[in-house]
Order: sequence, then structure tokens, then C-alpha cells
Amino acid sequence: MLALPDTPYTRTERSMTKDPNSEFASHDATLLLHPHGSQGRAPQQGGFFGHPKGLQTLFFSEMWERFSYYGLRPLLVLFMAAALADGGFGFPRDQASAIVGIYGACVYLASLPGGWVADRLLGLRRAILIGAVLITTGHLCIGLSGLAGQGGKLPFFVGLIFIVMGTGLLKPNISAIVGDLYPEGGSRRDAGFSIFYMGINIGAFAGQLITGALGELVGWHYGFGAAGVGMLFGLLWFWFKADSTLGSIGLEPTRHPDPAVQARQERTIKLSLGIGLGVLALVVILAATGTLVIDAQAVGRSMTYVILSMVVLFFLYVFAAGGLDVQEKKRVAVIFLLFLFAIVFWGAFEQAPTSLNLFAADFTDRNIGGFEVPATWFQSVNSAFVILLAPVFAWLWVSLGRRGKDLSSPGKFSLGLFFAGLGFIIMIYAANEVVASGGTLKVSPWWLIGSYFFQTVGELCLSPVGLSSMTKLSPRKYVGQMMGIWFTASALGNLIGGLVGGHVDPEKLEEMPRLFINTTASLFIAAAVLTLLIVPVRRMMQGTGNREQGTGNGLHA
Repeated sequence: MLALPDTPYTRTERSMTKDPNSEFASHDATLLLHPHGSQGRAPQQGGFFGHPKGLQTLFFSEMWERFSYYGLRPLLVLFMAAALADGGFGFPRDQASAIVGIYGACVYLASLPGGWVADRLLGLRRAILIGAVLITTGHLCIGLSGLAGQGGKLPFFVGLIFIVMGTGLLKPNISAIVGDLYPEGGSRRDAGFSIFYMGINIGAFAGQLITGALGELVGWHYGFGAAGVGMLFGLLWFWFKADSTLGSIGLEPTRHPDPAVQARQERTIKLSLGIGLGVLALVVILAATGTLVIDAQAVGRSMTYVILSMVVLFFLYVFAAGGLDVQEKKRVAVIFLLFLFAIVFWGAFEQAPTSLNLFAADFTDRNIGGFEVPATWFQSVNSAFVILLAPVFAWLWVSLGRRGKDLSSPGKFSLGLFFAGLGFIIMIYAANEVVASGGTLKVSPWWLIGSYFFQTVGELCLSPVGLSSMTKLSPRKYVGQMMGIWFTASALGNLIGGLVGGHVDPEKLEEMPRLFINTTASLFIAAAVLTLLIVPVRRMMQGTGNREQGTGNGLHA
């Protein structure tokens, strides 16, 4: 989930704004960015569940990429916090958790420049291939870093940087090609994206099971290596299948009709890339030589303040000099409001790879018939619930709409916050049991499973409507930027989840219930405040073409 995107995303796939995540979807919002226009043509013969053959190419490429990403993520904090004798880096938990948060935030942020570079310089297909190579190289660096002992920190972190850059190139552009497979738009495209989203969740579910088992039961770097092998499969699949199934889609970048302007744009992009990569390389060198000592907690806090300040300045600019009429300003104000509430939600939800992951490792009874379930397997619970519940929610929203009882967008947001709060109430009780025992008790795994269930329900209430609302509410010339704002909320959520994750620590038991109490309170307060704002917010949203005009009081008023 991006600072402030510039001009490359001047439109989104509007046919996808009908609750684009309503079927088989996770909160993987980077799928929704789409660079300029359709580029080329693809063979349209049915070949994959009645859809273009190119969808099969993209389905499996993205499935393996998500296998690698979600397979790696939960291992990171456990590995970095593990003692040296256990093969880890022995980092303090607050530092390890903050690094995971920074990593997750940067993955979302990288989607914007990645799409910009693909749109203006590389073309979608070349960007995807380069991204896949970078991700595979990153996993290789991380997997082999174990051979270097404590000297493996440099290849480990260089590997994370490669993955961030590669994901930025691959994620927004592969979804753009999915959209371009369906120039006719409509329900067929919606169905195609539903199939594509299914691949994402299959990859996420399987990745965390396989890499988690290898990483925790065999050796950390076996798990890292398995994630890399998965990405290699995705790279090779795309490499061999793209030409025969995608036609000319994505081969060429968007070109300005004036060659002089085009040349100037390319020079600007290359110069920006050179400067950015040069600064990044300098930071890596300074850190590797010990000249620069990086405090992950301080970096995470600074990133949070900087990104939030940039968003506020962006909205002030849009209000003051954006050329908007009164009604457009009201809708932009609603976007800002939803952005703030989304930060609260994602700040809780993105504790999954940090605080909740550590709770599974240290304080959860994972023994089943003499077999100790890897802690990372709990990370697959969310993906499983998404696959099971997304069709139910798709049916529910449609059913309510037919009966004139559809919930308003802020109503669904409020429900999402409320259900996530229920999930963390469960964790308060679980944490108190651990503290009461002095840290000797390992609680039932059903505490975590129940927490993930309610969090997933919250996600399915909030994430689709958030994506849809950004496009429904945005003034036409700011659609791309407002999608970037949505990504920014997710990036900030990752940072917050990383900054607080270190409070789950056997050496600091008293901090754990306090963390879950604060998280629960934030979610419930946010849900209550937004419930009170439903009626005025609905009025501000008038004219957006959605069902926000109910009568009476309550969530769907």
C-alpha cells in the first residue's frame, strides 16, 4: 500500500470500482492501480475457465509472487529476533518488528514509482520481468546469507531492498495487464479479476504453510530459499508464456506524440532513477561499514511523521489550489476522513506478521498429537477465511442492495473497525491468561484463530469499500492520486504494526495486554466516531452514483 503519486496514474479501471475486492480478494490493494490505457492487443480465445489464455499466465505468475512475498514476511521477525545460537540475528524484538513494518510499508510505496517507470520508460511486460528478476535475486541473497554467519546481515538486507524494488515493478503492472485483457470491460472483466484474486490468496495461503514449515522446522534459510524458488517458478512461467498468450499487450510504454517531449521525459525518469539508486547505494555502503547506525524504531517513526505530513500538505494543496468546486471539495474531505480511519484499521490488521506472529511463537500451545505446528502457519488463517468468506460477503451486499438495505460506505467502514476491535478483545483475554501465569502458560490456538476470523470479517467490510470509494469520490483529475492516498494508509498501517509489534516479548509481559487494550480501544473509538458521522458524511457523498441515500438512522441510514 505511497507517498504522493504524481501524474502516471491519471485513471483507474472504472469498471473495477464495483467493489473490486468483493470476491476472493485480500487487502492487496496494489492490484487496483492501472497505468495509462490499454497497450496492445491480446489473443481473446477462451482458454482459462472461458477467459483469455493470458489470464492463466498472469494467474500463476502472480500466485507464485504472492507465495514468495507472504511466505517470506512472517519468517522475518522470528528469524531476526531469534538468538544467535538458534541461527537468527539476535535483534531486540522492537527493532526486528520495526524492520518488518518498514519493509511492508516500502513494498506498498514502491508500487507508485514502479508503475511510473513502467508507464513512461519500460513498458508493462519488461517492468514485470525485471521486477521478477529483482525479487528472485533478493530471495537468493536472503537464502544464501546464512552461509556468511553474522556477515550475512549485508546480503540479507540487500535482498530485502531488491524485493521491494522488484515488487514495485511487478505488482501494479501485472494487474494492469489483467485489465487490458478485457477491453470490453463489464462483468466479464470483474469475473477475470475474481479469478486473478483467487490466485493471490492461494499463493499467500500455500506460501506461509510451506516456507513456515521449512523455516521453523528445518532451518530459517531453507524457508527463505523456498520462497525464492516459488518466485523463480513465477518468473519462468511468465518468461515462457507471455509472448504466446498476451500478444502485444504491455510491450511498449506510453509515448508522447512529440519526440522531443518524449526524449525529455525519458531523461527525467533516468535521472530520477539514477539519483534514487545512488542515494540508496550510499546508505547501504555507509550502514555496511558502520559509518551510519540505523535505529529501525527511529526510522519507522520518522517515516510515519513524514508520510502523514506529506498527505496533509497534499490535501491542503488540493483544497486551496486544486481547482475544485464546492461539491468536489466535500468529497475530497470524505476521502481524507476515510484515510484517517483506514490508518487505524491497518495499524491493527498489520500486526499479523509482528505482534500476533510473536504471540503464536511464544505463548500459543501449538502441539497437536506430538507435532508442533509452526507459528507462521497461523498467518495462513486470514487467507483461508478470505477464500471462504468473500463469496458470502459478495452475496450479502448484493442481497441487501436488492432489498434497499445496503449499508453506506462509512457504515461498512465502521463495521470493519468494529469487527477488528472484536478480534483484539479476544487477544486481551489471551494475553491476560499468559501474564497471570507469569509467562509459563501457553494458551489455546483458538484465541488466535478467533481473532483472525473477526479481523478478516472487518477486512471484507472495509477494504473493498475503501478501494471503491477512492474512485467514486475522487475528482476525475485526481483519481490516481487518491488511489495513492489509499495505499498510503496501508503503508502507514504497516509502519504502525511494526513499531508496536515488539511489545510482545517474554521479557516484558506487562506490555502485551496494554498493547492489545490500546489497539482495541483505538478500533472501537474510531468505529463509534465514524458511526456518529455517517449521516453528515453520506450527505457530503451525494452525487457519487452509489447507494448512499438511505433513510432513517443507523449504519445504513
